[in-house]
Amino acid sequence: MIQLIVFSISLLFISPITVPMVPTQLKSTMHSANLTIKTEKIGVRDAKEVFKYTLENGSMRVEMTNFGGILSRIVVPDKNGKSENVVLALEDISDYFTKNGPSLGAAVGRYANRISNASFPLDGKTIEVTKNIPPNHIHGGTIGFSKKVWDANTFSNAEEVGVKMHYISADGEEGFPGTLDTWLTMSLTTDNKLIVKFESTTDKKTIVNLTNHSYFNLNGIVGDVREHQLKIFADSYTPTDVAQITTGEVVEVKNTPFDFRSAKNLGEKIDELGRGFDENFVTKTKNSPDLIQIAWVKDPESGRTMNVFSTAPGVQLYTANGINDFAGADGKIYQPFWAFCLEPQAWPDSPNRPNFPSASLSPGEKYIHEIVYEFGVDN
Repeated sequence: MIQLIVFSISLLFISPITVPMVPTQLKSTMHSANLTIKTEKIGVRDAKEVFKYTLENGSMRVEMTNFGGILSRIVVPDKNGKSENVVLALEDISDYFTKNGPSLGAAVGRYANRISNASFPLDGKTIEVTKNIPPNHIHGGTIGFSKKVWDANTFSNAEEVGVKMHYISADGEEGFPGTLDTWLTMSLTTDNKLIVKFESTTDKKTIVNLTNHSYFNLNGIVGDVREHQLKIFADSYTPTDVAQITTGEVVEVKNTPFDFRSAKNLGEKIDELGRGFDENFVTKTKNSPDLIQIAWVKDPESGRTMNVFSTAPGVQLYTANGINDFAGADGKIYQPFWAFCLEPQAWPDSPNRPNFPSASLSPGEKYIHEIVYEFGVDN
């Protein structure tokens, strides 16, 4: 028997909506049916108030903060009904201010993933952005979206409770052109969906590639994820060089360690490759609004499963290769392969690869991205 607990992460751009403001205070709680949201002031960062938000619906709990748009915990039950956190986390929200080098659970942008030589052509000009992994760029720069304090309001209705966050990235921030006006909404529904929406517009042609950077471990983070079973619905991938910059090629996964078209033991594939994964898999060859399944994951021990759906043309598989002796929540010391990221997004270095789907955004356009993470239990 398979029981599904559904979490939907939807990243799209729509007109801003008005939501009720929660007065600034140490703690507040809003109720609607079985839904609750608690707001706790953590402190002040960059002259702005930082809050921790705890959303519950009677069967699951999600914790988040307006610092970095971070999902700090997602607590779900296993096949025996035991509820555990399934994302790598830091102990306290304030720890994210200075200790979140891996971008745990964060909203990353303006451009998730890498840009070669920290530059790209745009309308006949060469745009230079921050070289935060010299000579290249990654995840929006030195102080990207994951390190910003977003303005935030809480809201509640009969079907969901959530937080709507807003950040305006100034023209030239980290080198990117155009004023990018971005809204991030994260909410929990009565039917067990965690919904995340990004909405952006620009006043000047630019590039944009936003995603959530959660590190999943379906066994409740009691060890590594090598025994997880993984399937990725992709016939090809984009290889990288020794600096992890895409070569511009699109290669079939057949007869390579990157073939996850049928479910494979993640540890066995890591051993076959001889290292951890940090590659983009091609889920579409062109941009489209179609929501398709891109991955399936199962932890045999806990019985937890996760289906992943997205409208993006690619998904980055990262197996936490760079995490070594990292002090996480609950006294745990995270190690390589203790989690996996499935980051639906534009293909890496798209602005420098004319054969890749475009990641540009012009005035009057809306960037649309939708992701669905569907959690279940397989007995």
